[in-house]
Amino acid sequence: MSEELVNKIREELVKIPDPHMGISIVEMGIVGDIEVNEEEKTAKIIIKPTNPGCMSAANIAMQARLAAESLDEIEKAEVIVEGHMMADAICEMVNK
Repeated sequence: MSEELVNKIREELVKIPDPHMGISIVEMGIVGDIEVNEEEKTAKIIIKPTNPGCMSAANIAMQARLAAESLDEIEKAEVIVEGHMMADAICEMVNK
């Protein structure tokens, strides 16, 4: 089931467009690994912006979290931003 749930999360993330390019963050390669813990109903999503100074990284990360949490199977999603100059601050803000 985990792989099926990972695919459901990815399907939700496909609906999020990159605000600058207008295509899916999945198609852009911004979404990295997705891990789920079905027992705890949690997910961890890795976001890797294409630009280390991307001004939309926090917005994309928050949209990814909300998209995963919109699924009945996920109560809490954690988004980890990697490769951004403000990654720590974004992660702290998005995962409050």
